Amino acid sequence: MGAPVILPSNFEDYLDIPNARQRFQEAREVAEKVTDAGIALLPNMDHAAIFVDPPHILAGPLKKVGYVAGWDARCYPSPVDGQDYINVPSGLPSNSPAKQQGWFNYVAVVHPVDDAAREQMLSQGYGNPFVHHLTWGIVPPERDNGSDDFAYAGKVIPFMVKVRAQIGDSIGEEPGTLIMALPEEVVNHSDFQNRLPQWLGDLHDKPEEYMVEPMQGGGFLIQFFVLTGGRIEVALRVGTTQTFNPKSVHKISEDEISTVQNR
Repeated sequence: MGAPVILPSNFEDYLDIPNARQRFQEAREVAEKVTDAGIALLPNMDHAAIFVDPPHILAGPLKKVGYVAGWDARCYPSPVDGQDYINVPSGLPSNSPAKQQGWFNYVAVVHPVDDAAREQMLSQGYGNPFVHHLTWGIVPPERDNGSDDFAYAGKVIPFMVKVRAQIGDSIGEEPGTLIMALPEEVVNHSDFQNRLPQWLGDLHDKPEEYMVEPMQGGGFLIQFFVLTGGRIEVALRVGTTQTFNPKSVHKISEDEISTVQNR
């Protein structure tokens, strides 16, 4: 099992975000149900996505916590609610004391590109900034000694298909799309298309409920949302060098999340 989950107790010392307490409570409730179902979570959250305008309102305080802005030297276009946003990640170094205090591994600093996006962001009344979603990290299955990425894909994909079903049952909500960013050598493997139906099981007959793509920079990033409106997410991450995968961010932003978040 994973270690007990933690959230930053000193969050309000750095950030004044009106809806953070609600999101944290939802995250705790999800973590309790998930762990009760026998699924191990990593102690620190994988990431938080926080909408803000202008970005320095959020990025400045995060820097004081210890985050490095532009963590992977990438920005990710994010079309939410038909409007254009930009996601620029901040990340904590592995030795940062903030990790011991429960801070997230990454923060997606999401800001509107134009006035229309800003008006959509502010129209929901959450505040500026506001926490859009929080993402727990799933403890990945152990990798067999000497196994390559393709062999590990045959272990981790069925694992996450099962986790998705278990979480849906434990929470009582239909989980979001299973978005699987896999190493390019896995997706391009000559036997991948033959093996994928076996790995997905019954999910293979529901193509609208999963998505497969190459992970830029390598590694595995498999994720899905568990609460309506994309309020809480879970993710499994192994060997990634980028915070996110561009195509995944586009899919998630366009189809999986909204600033309209009904509880």
